[in-house]
Amino acid sequence: MTTEKVICLVDGEHYLPVTKAAVNSINSIDHIEVVALVFIGGTEKLKLGDEDKYSDFLDAPVFFGEDREEIPYNLIEKVIKKYKASVVMDLSDEPVLDYAKRFNIASVVLSCEATYQGADFKFEPLTQYDIMEKPSIKIFGTGKRIGKTAVSGFVSRLIDKNDYNPCVVAMGRGGPEEPEIVHGENIEISPEFLLEQSNKGVHAASDHWEDALMSRILTIGSRRCGGGLAGDVFITNMDKAAKKANKQDDAEFVIFEGSGAAIPPIKTNKGIVLVGANQPIENIKGYFGPFRIKLGDLVIITMCEEPMASEEKIKEIEEFINRINPNVDIIPTVFRPKPLGDISGKKVLFVTTAPDSVRDVLSNYLEETYDCKVVGLSSHLSNRPLLKEDIDKYKDDVDCIVTELKAAAVDVVTNEAIELGIELIYCDNIPVPTSENYPDLAESILKVVDSAISDFEFNIILD
Repeated sequence: MTTEKVICLVDGEHYLPVTKAAVNSINSIDHIEVVALVFIGGTEKLKLGDEDKYSDFLDAPVFFGEDREEIPYNLIEKVIKKYKASVVMDLSDEPVLDYAKRFNIASVVLSCEATYQGADFKFEPLTQYDIMEKPSIKIFGTGKRIGKTAVSGFVSRLIDKNDYNPCVVAMGRGGPEEPEIVHGENIEISPEFLLEQSNKGVHAASDHWEDALMSRILTIGSRRCGGGLAGDVFITNMDKAAKKANKQDDAEFVIFEGSGAAIPPIKTNKGIVLVGANQPIENIKGYFGPFRIKLGDLVIITMCEEPMASEEKIKEIEEFINRINPNVDIIPTVFRPKPLGDISGKKVLFVTTAPDSVRDVLSNYLEETYDCKVVGLSSHLSNRPLLKEDIDKYKDDVDCIVTELKAAAVDVVTNEAIELGIELIYCDNIPVPTSENYPDLAESILKVVDSAISDFEFNIILD
């Protein structure tokens, strides 16, 4: 059995003999070895000049940061990599570490694919099935309702247009029991077709159906339940869906789409992470926000407009991302609706998951861009009773209903539109950069795709 290498985090608030007793208790476990320790702060019981005694007394090298009062996050990462440790055991406590600092340490440790463990907690590396036989990327985010499916659709269309022959594997809370293949490139996905699927018990507004409708490419749907703090899931069949993707001869590149804050549990060559500017700033800069951001090879900031986010907040997010993941393109964006049918000259009820706070922006955009008249807007796509009330309120005043394909878009909106005899047009959401001063969005995406292909081919050579 292989010996598990452990690094301990220690502080100057414990007497050295007490720390030694804790280290010895770890070393007494079979196939466990403490290979190094990192001093993370505290001076109450640390005498100046005692640093050299730590290594001798504890029978393992002890590393100190430059500032005894600061948590040496970079040093922790370097020591993990130097010793190829699989576990970081936290032997520290208050006042050296508070909750925020422990989450920061957890983000560092998990990014090194090691376990972070303490007296009553344990964070393990993400599940990442190494099963892909084709180049691939994953698209995931720092939260729910920040536009993952919209960005996945944009990425899919872009790389399909550039002849990469992609397919999308989506993971949703309403996904199928067995991975479901939808040939979006071959079938006509009409409102009647989706309603028929819904009546059969299929969640026809699940992400893979939306991907198939918006991108017109092959999609594979999977399901998941539960989401952990760092992005793992309780159960999923995405691994089965990934194996199906491997067998699709007409798919040469695979896009794995996350769900909520859950990260696809598939090892991919590269990743695109979405950060919602509308989220509380502490969810981005704290907890496992930094962990997710560090996993990205491209960062797209979404919802970058008032009142969801101020210019100051967006700038703060950019600066934070630059600090913890400095080598990636960062592109702030907003989403704008794109109906899949002609709505010119029509009176429209627009149904969306976007909040009421941006309804005027979206209404004005639809009217100015597509020469229509928005007579009503419902933000209740995720609230069936209120959604029905909105449709009933405007049913006599509209020529058509334009809806995103999410939540109750099929079982309520599509069903009501067909019963009322109102034209129904599905709507995509397009990420639009907020300024030309940032890297080109399409070029940045293709750069990640090309890098994923190069990484995949390099790994084949190594194997």
